[in-house]
Amino acid sequence: MDVIVSVDDFRTAARRRVPRWLFDYVDGGSYAEATLLRNRSCFNEHPFLPRVLRQIAQPDTTTTVLGVKHAFPLILSPVGMGGMLSAAGEGAAARAAADATLSMCVSHFSIASIENLARTVDPARLMFQLYIFRDRAITADMVRRAWDAGVRTLVLTVDTPVTPLRERDARNGFRRLSRLSGRQICQMASRPRWTLGVAQRSDRVIGNLVPYSMGRTLFEQAATISRSLDPAIGWADVAWLRQLWKGQFVLKGILHPEDTERAAGIGADAVILSNHGGRQLDGAVAALETLEANVATAAGRLEILVDGGFRYGNDIMRALTLGARAVMVGRPWAYALAAGGEKGVRDLLTYFHEGLQSGMSLLGADGIQNLQEENYQVPV
Repeated sequence: MDVIVSVDDFRTAARRRVPRWLFDYVDGGSYAEATLLRNRSCFNEHPFLPRVLRQIAQPDTTTTVLGVKHAFPLILSPVGMGGMLSAAGEGAAARAAADATLSMCVSHFSIASIENLARTVDPARLMFQLYIFRDRAITADMVRRAWDAGVRTLVLTVDTPVTPLRERDARNGFRRLSRLSGRQICQMASRPRWTLGVAQRSDRVIGNLVPYSMGRTLFEQAATISRSLDPAIGWADVAWLRQLWKGQFVLKGILHPEDTERAAGIGADAVILSNHGGRQLDGAVAALETLEANVATAAGRLEILVDGGFRYGNDIMRALTLGARAVMVGRPWAYALAAGGEKGVRDLLTYFHEGLQSGMSLLGADGIQNLQEENYQVPV
């Protein structure tokens, strides 16, 4: 039995439970994976300067993100095809988040459709991530479906004009094949528990794409996606979508402060600072490294969220002391779902929450607002 006390332990357990091609799809980055590694190493560049003797028995971690109350400032990031990691599917992660008084951002390319997930949990606990397709009618229909399902926060991903080489995926034949290869079938045979569990499910395709005839199998859909997304979207397209969507509007994939300025001007309610988990431009900065500059640019006009490399409660605390409203995690919940289904995700969220509470006590912060307003960073 696996002893799990960290995100790295969830990762190790996940690697043992799912086929190699699926684990590498979640775990890997682009090219040399330099940005993927940078997302973790950058946390060492922001040491804390704690305060003592503040009589803090139990820090208050509650906050609001885009007007929705959260037990602590963490949101589950979109993970494409995340439902394939466990027979429990994305619904298990959504339930775990909602029961913890947190939210989940549903991937455009989730196995469970947005309608099914909105029936699983209160849609107020869901955000919907969107890509813009060449066929704008598909994009507009996805917007309508999300709204009709009760979702009120739309997250447009803006950092994927193309999909770069991801060496692990290329070696595994992922996205290049329209059906399983012999090698992939052998990898599945070496994970019989996963294979039998997933084989019993009827939804082994990307649920949100089913109405649009993009393939009959998961692999056919994956091969079609890259040809279907619009590689040349611009700010005019963002403005079009902002006009189309009546709810909270968020841009994901911002790093440069000037783009945050443009987002504020176009009516975004928040931006998510992100380098797509090191899966897009290799050599890009970590989102945490741009956080203070983007917070200064936003000047309170929109909320700043951040993702990339968060593995401990103290990591959440670092982002908050630098001005973030909340953080987002993708791979950690994917590992936890693969390792232990719904219970795994629940345990992961408890781990993050307890780590944040412990860190705040040691830092001398009694609440989230105190973290964001008082200086706990070593002076430069």
